[in-house]
This record gives sequence, C-alpha cells and structure tokens, in this order.
Amino acid sequence: MVKLNYFTRVLSHISCQRRSLSTINYKVQNRIAYITLNRPEVLNSINDLMPKELSICVEKANGDSTVHVIVLAGEGKAFCSGYDLTYYAQLKNEKAVQEMPWDPMKDYTSMKENTEHFMSLFRSSKPTICKVHGDALAGGSDIALCCDIILMANEARIGYMPARVWGCPTTAMWIYRVGVEKAKRILLTGDKITGIEAEKLGLVLKSVPREELSDEVEKLVRRMATVPINQLIMQKLLINQVLEIMGLRTTQMFATLFDGIARHSPEGMAFKRRSETVGWKTAVKERDSGTYDWTADKPLLEQKN
Repeated sequence: MVKLNYFTRVLSHISCQRRSLSTINYKVQNRIAYITLNRPEVLNSINDLMPKELSICVEKANGDSTVHVIVLAGEGKAFCSGYDLTYYAQLKNEKAVQEMPWDPMKDYTSMKENTEHFMSLFRSSKPTICKVHGDALAGGSDIALCCDIILMANEARIGYMPARVWGCPTTAMWIYRVGVEKAKRILLTGDKITGIEAEKLGLVLKSVPREELSDEVEKLVRRMATVPINQLIMQKLLINQVLEIMGLRTTQMFATLFDGIARHSPEGMAFKRRSETVGWKTAVKERDSGTYDWTADKPLLEQKN
C-alpha cells in the first residue's frame, strides 16, 4: 500500500509537469525560471484555470535543480487586471455568487483553493521576484503581493478596488507588507496607487521607469542566482517564519471568509445585479468613482452645499 501511494504521487507529479499550459508561459534560462501570465487579450485576467497553472509552474521550478530564482511577469499591457469580470460578474456564475440561501463553506472551500495557489509563490522554497510593468489590480494585486520581492514600473498601478464593494483580499498581504495604518489607507478607500507611491509606502522594493524595469529585475535575479539553492531556501524560510508566527494563516482564513460574505451581502448582490444589467465595466466605474449607493441600490445623488 505504501509503495502504491508513492508511485501514485510520482505519476501525479509527472502528469503535472507534462500538462500543457493555456494561461501561462514557462521557461528556464541561466538558473532562472520565468513564469509569465499569458492572457493579454483580457489583460491577464484570472479565470478558473490560471491559479492552478500558476502553482503547477511554481512546483515545476522548485523541482528543477537547475533553477535558483523564479521571476513572475505578465504578457501584454497589464501584469494582471484581477478576476475576469465578464465571466464572474457580468454572466450568471454560481462560483462567484450562489443562489440564496448561500453556503459560506462551499464558497470558502473554492476561494481558499485559489488563495493557496497564489500563496505557492510565498511558500515556494526558492525566491520569487515579481515584475509589475502594468496594472496589478484586485486579484492581480493578490498574486503580486505573494511574491518575495516586487519591482514596479513608475506608471504601473496596484490596488484592491473590490474593497469598496464585492470583495476582500484573500491573501491579506497588504497588512504584512505595509503595516496596519497604511493597509487601512488602501483598503478603506479601494484606491489605486502608482509604482512610485507603492515604493514610498514600502509595498514594493523599487519603482523605476518602465523602460528600465526588465534590466533592473535581471540585475537582481542574476545576483541571487549565484547563491547556492540551499542558502536561498534557508534565508527565505527564516524570514517567512516571522509572518507565519504573526498569524498569517489565520488572517487569510478570515479574509477568504469575508471575501465570500462581501460577494453575498446585500451590497455585493446589488453589484452583481448591476454588472449583469449594465455590464461590469459600468458597474466598476460606478464603484471606483463612488457614484453609486450599493446599499440603496441606486445612483448616488450629489449633495448640494
């Protein structure tokens, strides 16, 4: 029985390594694994498959003895624009919003799976470096913030706008990167910030002009790639333990539960109906500009002085 279980795991691992990828490109060059989100026609928005393929690629890089460092990037204009709202918000979709009464544990189980796929970057034994050349928004910011180090283009934007309605960042990495007050500044407004602002807040390591970003990332990862793998693993494990001791897993449990609640609250349901009625782009514009009252489910009237 033990041998059977062992060979089952081995065969499963081989199957994962050989599986073709439809949302991500993967290559290895000079001790560096390059994972590139590859849905540029929809700004690398997240579908059901992308989180799974992301963790498959991270596993593949960790299992490759020639790889020392992992670089995560996005193809096209954006790094990642978040979840695909045409699929999840504008269309009827039980995975995003259930019929009432809803089952919180069903939602939690589904979203927790995605959170764990994103966190494969954090729990990767090898360093993960994120290159944000374009927008990293909503769920896309969740992915980026799970990496060990982020470098951004000055004009790129990062933010979690669903904090205004219909979401909660399931990885909760904002808190651990910038601290309580600055995390509240971002999540209590849902504002987007530029790479320059993100560096000032301490959210990312460095922000540079877009034309210099690739060279800046390569300079850093090539330096890391000269360090023995076991040394890289030890230093990363040591540092990550601090966040684990601070209660990272418990915080993520609450964040993932709250994300489900946010999508099934009266206001969340209003956002979903609005997306289905007028289209997600209009609903998002109203959400981000603060021109819609989601509790009353109607446009917000301007207050006269």
